[in-house]
Amino acid sequence: MRWIALLTLVLLAACSKPQPPIGKWEGGYEGKGVLVVARVEILANGQVKISAPDLTNQQGATFEQMARSRARLATELTNMWPDVAPRVFEFDGKTFRKPDGIAPQMVWDEKTNQMTLQLYFGANPALPVVLRPVNEFNENPFGAG
Repeated sequence: MRWIALLTLVLLAACSKPQPPIGKWEGGYEGKGVLVVARVEILANGQVKISAPDLTNQQGATFEQMARSRARLATELTNMWPDVAPRVFEFDGKTFRKPDGIAPQMVWDEKTNQMTLQLYFGANPALPVVLRPVNEFNENPFGAG
């Protein structure tokens, strides 16, 4: 009789829906003519706040132009963050997708607590933007955190 209770408990645990990690991640990406700054916050209720302002077609920009663009995007991210509405994503223990969606939106590495945003620009393949976990968001998401 005891083994039936244990088997039931194991089956229930196996069927339970994985819970997304609660926390904050941020980072940036610069390359292939694209500049992105990003923040992700997963709330206790599992909803996700996400913002990733970007600039494209930055090929040929000078170092000074890129520095100004990074600062502009970082300021934009900070200023718009309070107005970012939480959203629901489906989470399978590793990958976040829009409800009933196919394309990965974020991928979480449990071992490193690293989050990778998958950004889609036009018909191009997803651009992975690696985010690091942070206790608090920084004014400069490119920073060492």
